[in-house]
Amino acid sequence: MNGSTGDIADDFYHRFKEDIQLMKTIGLDSFRFSISWTRIFPNGKLTGGVNQLGVKFYNDLINELLSNGIKPFVTLLHFDPPQALEDEYGGPLSPRFVNDFVAYADFCFETFGDRVKKWVTINEPNMYAMRAYDFGSFAPGRCSQWMGTTTGCAVPRGDSSTEPYVAGHHFLLSHAKIVKLYRKKYKEKQKGEIGITTTTHWFEPKYRALPSSQLAARRVLDFMFGWFAHPIAHGEYPESMRSLVGDRLPRFTEEQADLVKGSIDFLGVNYYTMYYAEDAPSTARIFAATNPSYSTDSRAIQSSTYMSKTNYSNC
Repeated sequence: MNGSTGDIADDFYHRFKEDIQLMKTIGLDSFRFSISWTRIFPNGKLTGGVNQLGVKFYNDLINELLSNGIKPFVTLLHFDPPQALEDEYGGPLSPRFVNDFVAYADFCFETFGDRVKKWVTINEPNMYAMRAYDFGSFAPGRCSQWMGTTTGCAVPRGDSSTEPYVAGHHFLLSHAKIVKLYRKKYKEKQKGEIGITTTTHWFEPKYRALPSSQLAARRVLDFMFGWFAHPIAHGEYPESMRSLVGDRLPRFTEEQADLVKGSIDFLGVNYYTMYYAEDAPSTARIFAATNPSYSTDSRAIQSSTYMSKTNYSNC
């Protein structure tokens, strides 16, 4: 390995036993990893065949962890839906994605669930929906044409005003159906728990005395964390999202709302940092109205700097 390509990175596939010994040495008692969907179903579906070498790898990994006193926390989807499903019907943008995801999860529960007691359906679905379908910086790299390639977008032929919400909606429905399956078919005999992991930042009003800044901080938190946490808690998207996104935000049927509500045994939160938020100025609001996207719909500006009271005595 001379580093000329990224084909081999940390080489966990071959060196996981060494890594587990390092984990044991530093006293870790749990390890969270994701299963690669296409390492199990190369074509995205059970009907397309099972990669037994992939199944063996995860069996060996789980067994090695347990033999060293380390509990596996397993994530089913971490930013990598199968390319075959993307080619066939558009991946997470299609409602067909939901049942294929459930079938893959069912196989994993049946195959590994006798030893795995903590399951995560999706890692950071909010981040993935945003990066893949608004900015276009994650695969499949879709964004609106007006964004161009400034965000790293590979396919500026998408729709940043609708596709993040559509993909996010299908992620929520997939998650809820997978949880229902696990609770009905596996939970009693396997004695495990299942949840979802979302990401968030914390947002403080940039100008703390201004109601507009206070409301902006709440809105961006709704759009980032509430996007998934609110439906899981209440069966509906946050009111601020419904108000600002309007008909571009999908709606749950009554049956779907009941399915999504309460669909966790635990909620994982990946917290990275804090930002200040302020109400978007009129020029930004005009731009957002003519160029709608997930990243502009909150009508708020985020920044990492704070204007001190020394310079702005009324703030």
